[in-house]
Amino acid sequence: MCGIIGYTGPKKADTVILGGLHALEYRGYDSAGIAFFEKGGALRSVKSAGKIACLENKLASEENVNTRCGIGHTRWATHGAPTDVNSHPHGNERLMLVHNGIIENSRELKLELEKQGYVFKSDTDTEAAALLIDACTRDGDRLAGILKAIKKIRGSYAFGILFADTPGEIWAARQDSPLIVGLGENENLIASDVTAILAYTRRYLALENGDVAKITRDTVTVYGADGAEVKREPQTALWDLAAAMRGGHAHFMHKEIYEEPDAVKKTLFPRIADGIPDFTPEGLSPDRIKAVRSVRIVACGTAYHAGLTGAAVLERVAGVRASAEIASEFRYRNPVIEADELVILISQSGETADTIAALRLAKAAGAFTLGIVNTVGSTVARESDAVLYTYAGPEIAVASTKAYTVQTALMTLFGVWTGLIRNTVSEDVARKYVSDLTVALPAEIKKIIAREKELKSIAADIAEKDDMFFIGRLFDATLAAEASLKLKEISYIHSEAYAAGELKHGTISLIEPGTPVVALSSEAGIREKMVGNMKEVVARGANLFVFAAGKEGTTELREMSKIAFVCPDCPETVAPIALATAMQLLAYQVSLARGCDVDQPRNLAKSVTVE
Repeated sequence: MCGIIGYTGPKKADTVILGGLHALEYRGYDSAGIAFFEKGGALRSVKSAGKIACLENKLASEENVNTRCGIGHTRWATHGAPTDVNSHPHGNERLMLVHNGIIENSRELKLELEKQGYVFKSDTDTEAAALLIDACTRDGDRLAGILKAIKKIRGSYAFGILFADTPGEIWAARQDSPLIVGLGENENLIASDVTAILAYTRRYLALENGDVAKITRDTVTVYGADGAEVKREPQTALWDLAAAMRGGHAHFMHKEIYEEPDAVKKTLFPRIADGIPDFTPEGLSPDRIKAVRSVRIVACGTAYHAGLTGAAVLERVAGVRASAEIASEFRYRNPVIEADELVILISQSGETADTIAALRLAKAAGAFTLGIVNTVGSTVARESDAVLYTYAGPEIAVASTKAYTVQTALMTLFGVWTGLIRNTVSEDVARKYVSDLTVALPAEIKKIIAREKELKSIAADIAEKDDMFFIGRLFDATLAAEASLKLKEISYIHSEAYAAGELKHGTISLIEPGTPVVALSSEAGIREKMVGNMKEVVARGANLFVFAAGKEGTTELREMSKIAFVCPDCPETVAPIALATAMQLLAYQVSLARGCDVDQPRNLAKSVTVE
């Protein structure tokens, strides 16, 4: 997840900015850059792929860097590979801009700007925003020009902007991506995170959606979307640096769950063109996908559960024979791998030892391999024939949350694209899936997050128990497995997950009065069957907690459950992904109630790099 820092004041701006970038390193990045006013007033940028140390080395060899105003950025690659050219800042001799977020209509803006004579140097969406603002501010009216430009932009952004003819002045704008203005003594800053400013001030203004701000060392003026000056009340950061890194959340896990709506967008938007999925820019040719006879998804833990969802989507939507396997089993059972197979390796870190071994086994057998990872340049990314980055930003808590959400969303989009290529999905159906994934899903996740108090109430009933069950059918059976794993990981409650129809084949003997059972029901077509399974556990005294989506048949669900958590407007296509957020927050609240270490549960590591 990208980071922004800007400074204007009496100190060496490059020193302040580099310190701020280091404070933002925890967010994850693959390149860094800085733009500044030289001592004589000219505007210059220095940027580099790799770690901040690479940028520092470049700056050390530069002359005339004794600056008092500048902006800096750490980039997590989305549009365009992590290269010097694609690193931020972007712009020209008249302005420089850094950006967090995604410009959804960048392709459209680029075509418009090229007609005006602009030449693009990078593969990023950000450059389109920078040159658009340049085009709109050529007459010198900064505020009117910025407001005109952002009205043309679709997507999310936090901008920091320098104009060459006004040294010492920073402009900022914000929509859906966080941005603050740090308030110092004879100095002011901008930043994407309070972490970056704590060395200089604890006072800040939080910009709101649609705000545009003009910042000098002495003044901060904030304007609303209509161009009128608005007041934003200063706030004071009371937390320490570690808490600031968590964005004010008590735990990284909580913060990462709350990041899921934006993470979904960041993962999906780079793979959508004109409203339909498009994976061709990432080394996946339609001919290659058409030639695939079967798909095998290999992963571990939470990524394996995402793989189960991916396999189900590929079969149901794309009509391709697909399966998911546990990497540690796959590598030792002498699997029969054929050259016309697609083997997908899913790993958040890209360094999971068993998954890497499975990748090498598949490549040796001649299969085409596709890595789905979050970490740029990781082993799985380097060694796969093609790679899809999830762009979820760093996930620091051991228990995986947003990684699972974006992996399942990405696999769903990939399944729809595969169906398009193989003519099992119409363009209209594909567009509906894209809308559900990119609009409805983030909105539903936000609604679920807003209902955390309800989940806390359910958690209070579960926290005192030592055993519980999760049940579901089809996609919900996979979600039940992930929900059970999440609860076990961080609360240490013994939990089991079952396909609901399997209960009567032995497991139901474990149900006794007071046993908590979470029942998941997101598919209306099999709701009657699911209701029958729920009645079986209620008849044996279970405390039933229902999590469901849709309106049809939910009245009976509410009547038989102790507590029902229903998402009435959630589309069935994305309901199992959205309900995963509810399961994650439930596990989080249970862990809190039991006094467990949420972010660092016992015996577990974030990246399993040993067998």
